[in-house]
Amino acid sequence: MPKKDGWSREQLIIALKLYCEMPFGKMHSRNPEIIRYAKLIGRTPSALAMKLTNLASLDPEIRSTGRKGLSGASQADRDIWEEMTSDWDRLASEIARIEQYYSGISLTSEPKEESADTPVSYVGETRSAQIEVRIGQNLFRRSVLSAYEFKCCITGLAVQELLVASHIVPWRADPGNRLNPKNGLCLSAIHDRAFDLGLIAISDDLRLLLSGRLRQSGTNSYIGHTFRSYAGKMITLPEKFQPDSGFLKYHRENVFYG
Repeated sequence: MPKKDGWSREQLIIALKLYCEMPFGKMHSRNPEIIRYAKLIGRTPSALAMKLTNLASLDPEIRSTGRKGLSGASQADRDIWEEMTSDWDRLASEIARIEQYYSGISLTSEPKEESADTPVSYVGETRSAQIEVRIGQNLFRRSVLSAYEFKCCITGLAVQELLVASHIVPWRADPGNRLNPKNGLCLSAIHDRAFDLGLIAISDDLRLLLSGRLRQSGTNSYIGHTFRSYAGKMITLPEKFQPDSGFLKYHRENVFYG
């Protein structure tokens, strides 16, 4: 994939991947991850950081906070943004293709201690399919966690090893949105389990709802501290990829025990 005067499709895919997986405040040329990827794709760290802020200018959620990014987004930037943010599976597939081109250089940005939040059976899959699933899961996890600045949106817990990128609509229920970060919440492990089991949910106005079982748990101090003390409080919203209201409604109507 030789470098061209303009940005190649592969270079733009890598830039979009980094934009999804990186908090807005870390999109600068001194970031070691930007330095590493810039070397990989044959661009300077400054050019790659600038490309990320150009992509930020296309993100309506970033603009809604008053941060506009840079105004130099090209038509190619707009095209790749529209194409990939409307088809997250395709983005994962493109990343897998680029990873294989670079002959084993990992583009997953996955620390050794991390693992995918949703176990998937690889039986019968080709190696290419396995790579694509792994990259897709990791893209979802890092996009969700970084959007919430690696903090549980209910409690504020900031221990990354105890955080989960929780699917709002369950993995098996909506294949088309499995990798959509708007179908994710950053939750502590115990709140992720409670959400998955329908013991908690998020209201239309983004407040924590408890099931009757948790509300009626008597004087259990652990449940009181872990769940009841947060009931009715707004979750902390992410800087990008805010949870889709339709996904939250699906969870309340199909998973939650009100």
